[in-house]
Amino acid sequence: MKVVFRQTSKYTSYIKYGSVVAAVWLYSYVFSPLLGLVIFAVRRDNLSRKMAVEYNSPSLTGLSSPKTLYDLSVYTVANRFIRYKKYFTYLPENILFDIYYQLYKEKRLCLLGAEFSDLDIFSKMLKVRNRRVHLLQIFQALMDHGIKIGNELTISYNICCLGINKNSCTQENIINLGLRLGSFLSDAGWYAESEKILLTCRDLCVNDSETRENWCRTLDCCHKLLHAQAFYCAFRGAAETHQLALNTIKKLENAGYKDCSHAALYSEFSVLFFMRSEYDEAYRWSVAALKELKPSLPPRIIIDVLRQAAKSCVVKREFKKAGLLIRQAVYLAREIFSTDHPKYGDALMDYGFYLLNYDSVINSVFIYKTALVIRKEIFGKTNLYVAIAREDLAYALYVHEYRSGKFTQAREQAERAIEIMEKLLPAEHLMLASAKRVKALILEELAVDYRGSIMTNKELLLKSEYLHLSALHLAQTAFGERNVQTAKHYGNLGRLYQSMERFQEAEEMHLKAISIKEELLGPDDYEVGLSIGHLASLYSFHMKRYREAEKLYFRSMAINLKLFGKSYSGLSYDYRGLLRVYEKLHEYDKILEYRDELTLWKELRKQYLQSEDSPIDLYKCAEPTENVIKTFFLM
Repeated sequence: MKVVFRQTSKYTSYIKYGSVVAAVWLYSYVFSPLLGLVIFAVRRDNLSRKMAVEYNSPSLTGLSSPKTLYDLSVYTVANRFIRYKKYFTYLPENILFDIYYQLYKEKRLCLLGAEFSDLDIFSKMLKVRNRRVHLLQIFQALMDHGIKIGNELTISYNICCLGINKNSCTQENIINLGLRLGSFLSDAGWYAESEKILLTCRDLCVNDSETRENWCRTLDCCHKLLHAQAFYCAFRGAAETHQLALNTIKKLENAGYKDCSHAALYSEFSVLFFMRSEYDEAYRWSVAALKELKPSLPPRIIIDVLRQAAKSCVVKREFKKAGLLIRQAVYLAREIFSTDHPKYGDALMDYGFYLLNYDSVINSVFIYKTALVIRKEIFGKTNLYVAIAREDLAYALYVHEYRSGKFTQAREQAERAIEIMEKLLPAEHLMLASAKRVKALILEELAVDYRGSIMTNKELLLKSEYLHLSALHLAQTAFGERNVQTAKHYGNLGRLYQSMERFQEAEEMHLKAISIKEELLGPDDYEVGLSIGHLASLYSFHMKRYREAEKLYFRSMAINLKLFGKSYSGLSYDYRGLLRVYEKLHEYDKILEYRDELTLWKELRKQYLQSEDSPIDLYKCAEPTENVIKTFFLM
């Protein structure tokens, strides 16, 4: 049976119905869309798709596909937003979210910004957990539109805390709101605002009563606060948060509470030490986090723990362990959150880091590009997450195109990363040091390969030097002299000065880099081998110190063979360097020997590249995480 209802508006709706609910719904849609939303909220899951309206007016909805009655009512309420706003307090959060999302789709951002700047309204939106990606998109669109919603919410929350009374229930609610809001702001990439809110939460927790519940709440706050501080390179504050967390854990243990998992917190400890380039501590805490994992923990925490443990294994050159963990994180994120979710993008970023360090550069570039697409779709163009994805992709492209000299894409990504960071960060922020380092490396190679005027070549090298010195200064300020990041910057300056024919300065920089790296990482670390190879190149190609270069090449080669095997890409530099040495020393038997070694390497490298599997298996499912962890500890 088909019934036609005619309205005085521009369109006619047709509906097949088989129940009183359908008729009541249609009546409510015609005369009161808001009432229709409430009715539909009750029967939404039970109504058949047969109750859809054939509604094909792009001028009204912006879409030409058939619309359900619910969709039409959301559109109508959004279209008459001011008229119905006074009734919104009666709507469930999920329906209210749909109305706001309709405003977002219609790009009515000023109205939406005014609504979301209201802390009460935004707190309701935070409760709609299954629409988190859409909320992130809305939030970023408002920030891009010039609406400082992050600052507005931060101020509102602080005012809310000032008016807090001694009612324990009220204080608990305020703390929980701050934890949700601070966590969301971190997820959105606005770490400075997140830190401000979570610091207020921390103070409320610390000043609250000494109870088990409050200690657990304090640890939750420390976990979220440490995440924001470590990522944002606020290391002084992060050290204080780290100590508070350790003290609180001790209180729980002394009181006899030992049954709660600290996996998420230990993983953030690892992140902090990783960001500070203290890799032994980063690895230790990531292993502790793995031991604390339980199947009952939220999937988000499990994935984050696996990701961070994998990164810690990479810098310790435990590649088999790293591969096991990061692949589990990728497949678990895809299975639980889908491929358009930020958590999947995060897992891909760390997978790209693993692949790049494991000498699978082409696959690394592919993975980084995929992660960048996901992040741009969620976070738009001007967001720290997008900037970091661009920086990491730029470096992977730089490594991939090192022999070809085609650095156009790499340079573009590095410059866009710096452009975003300069808009969002203070001028002397440490994040800029890393991005500037990547651009400096690219400019140096462009200068070396440049076929134009000498002046342009010199200008590129001077720009590269300025960026390297700026990055070194930022690293020294943040970490001091005896730090891996500082050593890396010395090494980069050494390579640059070699290109600029300032050979004594180049040697000085390389020796500084080697000294610091050996002290912190040991004599056989990859980073040490890298710097030794660079110094060998300086001695053999520019300073005619061939015997010293020979010893350094042998040492570099031994480190590379131990870590990566005979097909490692970096071995070609060692073999070519030794050929240069023996040609200059007229040792022809050695020349023949290492020509054969280079030929064998080329064949092995070709076989390795041909045998590489696709980085993502489209049909593979995640393993039970407890099995993966068991395998990890047996390796």
